[in-house]
Amino acid sequence: MAYVCELGAGQRVYLENQGVQTVVTLISSSPGQQQQASSSFATGVWSSPPQVFQTPYGMMLKILSEQGEKTLQIQGSSVSVISGTPSMNNSEQLPVHEVTSLPVSPMPGIEVMKPLKPMSSMEPMTPMTLSPMEPMKPLEPMNLKMGDMQMSMNPMEMRMGNMELRMGASAPNKQKFCSQCGTSVKPEDRFCSSCGHQL
Repeated sequence: MAYVCELGAGQRVYLENQGVQTVVTLISSSPGQQQQASSSFATGVWSSPPQVFQTPYGMMLKILSEQGEKTLQIQGSSVSVISGTPSMNNSEQLPVHEVTSLPVSPMPGIEVMKPLKPMSSMEPMTPMTLSPMEPMKPLEPMNLKMGDMQMSMNPMEMRMGNMELRMGASAPNKQKFCSQCGTSVKPEDRFCSSCGHQL
């Protein structure tokens, strides 16, 4: 069920009951332009055609449904639900006409989109093929030096003054020094033979 009402000043309202929803579509026309806005409200299934009233406060839409009476207010291009039942004193009921469908009125020069084909009727996509990747080249050894600090990668080593840190089993055995006095120590030494510092 769909109805239309001419509100005047190039504005009309279309009302449609879709299940328990009332869809309100406002269309404003002026030379060279047309605006259309739709809103949806949960009103229930209509029990009688909607009524439109022109009141001192704006346009009122009265919807009678199995859930009771709902009143909607149109102000400019917005539609809102009014709580309670407003007084319809000094109001004029406007004629409402039944229509078969809501308008789809494209602007001049704008094409209406054709419906898309269902996915089942589309051709299958061709599988994507990837060319084999080239093997990565080994990383070049990286060496950093800043003042008395040196750092190298692969194997990872770090030296600062007379301190040395090596990570990884592949790091070659290099000369070690006591961090306290700087005396040369063996890798297996736990204490410095010169000052006794724990290594």
